[in-house]
Amino acid sequence: MQLRHSTNPAQITTFDTAALRANYLVEDLFADDELRATYTHEDRVVLAGARPVTGSIRLTSFDALRTETFFENREAGIVNVGGAGTITVDGTAYALDKGACLYVGRGVVDVEFASTDGTAPAAFYVFSATAHTAYPTTLVRAGEGTVRELGSSTTSNERTINQYIHANGVQSCQVVMGVTVLRTGSMWNTMPAHTHDRRTECYLYFDVAAEHRVVHLMGEPTESRHLIVANQQAVISPSWSLHSGFGTGSYSFVWAMAGENKAFDDMDHVQPADLR
Repeated sequence: MQLRHSTNPAQITTFDTAALRANYLVEDLFADDELRATYTHEDRVVLAGARPVTGSIRLTSFDALRTETFFENREAGIVNVGGAGTITVDGTAYALDKGACLYVGRGVVDVEFASTDGTAPAAFYVFSATAHTAYPTTLVRAGEGTVRELGSSTTSNERTINQYIHANGVQSCQVVMGVTVLRTGSMWNTMPAHTHDRRTECYLYFDVAAEHRVVHLMGEPTESRHLIVANQQAVISPSWSLHSGFGTGSYSFVWAMAGENKAFDDMDHVQPADLR
């Protein structure tokens, strides 16, 4: 498990490209037959990735958590961004095709990831936050959540938002999670950009072709910075940071938040003319 400490807006003005990437970009979340994780002190979020190829992978605890099991004090939303697979939670198996989401609540003891076909392995993305009570494990298949159509072709941000874990969907303590798929010809994942100083948000970009990249905007609206992001890489966006981005080709992304509330529309928009 990698550890990332919190940062503040004054620091980012001094960061060069290497420092920006070291603090906010998780480049190596997925590796064959491994469980990899990053713990950020931004709202104590844990990001983890599991890509089972030749066998199953267990989600164990880490020394940094100081717990016997991963879910002793935590909950998580898990989205499959690879081939078909299964997640077994305390003996119950859940089948997840690409884009499906499984919520796992506090108190679960044993979680195991497996691929249906090792030649097209699943890639399970885990977003975890602390939890004060237990909610039941719940599966949402791709396209079965709350679906919202936003944006337009004239602004190149026509997109379908699948809300899975949120106030009016799957219940959680503080995790909010879903998947956004951009329509053909649209490249902006959200514009106008926005902040929400009450929640940390993390983006996992996927379905990015090897030769393409996503340019992820972050920083304060009047002091913006950018990250160049490849396929299946994640960005940690602190609560004070704006987030928006555009791709050089088509892509999708998992968005996930944790913090003060679970209101999806709690955003402070920043108009393009006000960005610097």
